[in-house]
Amino acid sequence: MAEPRSHHDRIIYLDHAASSFPKAPGVAEAVASALVTSGGNPGRGAHALALEAARLVHAARRDLAELLGVPDARDLSFQAGCTAGLNLALLGLIRPGDRVVVSSMEHNSVVRPLHALSDAGVEVVVVDADDAGAVDPDAVEAIVRQAPTRAVVVQHASNVSGTIQPIGDLADIAHSAGARLIVDGAQAGGHLDVDLSTLGADAWACSGHKGLLGPQGTGVLYLAPDLDLPPLVRGGTGSVSELPAMPIERPDRYEAGTPNVPGIAGLGAAARFLKANGEELRAEEQRLIRLLHEGLLGLGFRVLGPEPGIPRVPLISAVHPALDADRIAFELDRGYGIAVRAGLHCAPWAHRTLGTLETGAVRFGVGYGVDQEQIAETLRALETIVAGVPS
Repeated sequence: MAEPRSHHDRIIYLDHAASSFPKAPGVAEAVASALVTSGGNPGRGAHALALEAARLVHAARRDLAELLGVPDARDLSFQAGCTAGLNLALLGLIRPGDRVVVSSMEHNSVVRPLHALSDAGVEVVVVDADDAGAVDPDAVEAIVRQAPTRAVVVQHASNVSGTIQPIGDLADIAHSAGARLIVDGAQAGGHLDVDLSTLGADAWACSGHKGLLGPQGTGVLYLAPDLDLPPLVRGGTGSVSELPAMPIERPDRYEAGTPNVPGIAGLGAAARFLKANGEELRAEEQRLIRLLHEGLLGLGFRVLGPEPGIPRVPLISAVHPALDADRIAFELDRGYGIAVRAGLHCAPWAHRTLGTLETGAVRFGVGYGVDQEQIAETLRALETIVAGVPS
């Protein structure tokens, strides 16, 4: 094994599926500027600092709405992350006695709220995905039509297999049965060309710190104009303060408390970068993930998810028959300065579906800042690690 590398050495960062690094150009500057020049509370005063903070939040919401195809920016609320947005959507829509249909590929940000709802009397029906992690719309339709259903819940793309789900078909199925479609978009935002005006999702949540290239602790939730949910958090909004109830106007209804202005400003800067460069970045991500996919297969890894040539978001989880996933991640980090993630990725349902619940997998996430030489260097490191396994 190579000598341990110093943490001050160059890092090849392939953990973009967990959180992007580096951030988009302008993000750090926007965060710092907001802390220095916009220290007021947006909507909580008429002085210059409060007005500047409100301007930053408004601009970020507008830029994200344009990036994600949201016709009315007021339908996009800022959240602390995708998890917060999904909790708002799930706990706001679903009540005891309701029935929910969910895929077997979901992240714990969906599984755990649904578990709590199940304990409260909600019927949760799981549709098994196939061995590549894909959800069959016909299977979903058959189960939805068995009984009145309140919601269909699905990932836009899997954080384990990279599989992109047929959201448009699932939206049609849900709506034809009088159900709503709730989508976990954590791995889709930034990595896919998302247009919420045509996608069909009634609720779509996304973290700001993954493919959107913004700061951690940020996220967005889109709610369709005709979907009125009770807020999950209630408190001050800076508007209609004389009322004891939360305002009905969006986005205030879903943004109680002081907003994360620096984080939102950074997310807005990331959205502007992606509006200008997203198409080129997505094409490069797909090129690099194909190179990585082919290289891993050549080294004897089992790659989870779609076969080569089938679209996926730019992440790959893989299993080697002779090497533990945690060992691979440790060797890559300590010996080569390559950051990946091993384990169950907060998605035990997905690993059960894919047959890796007992072993976990090592995940490689590609994103902004990764280049072809880094992929080649990673594959060379893996070749050395694999070659060191006793035959």
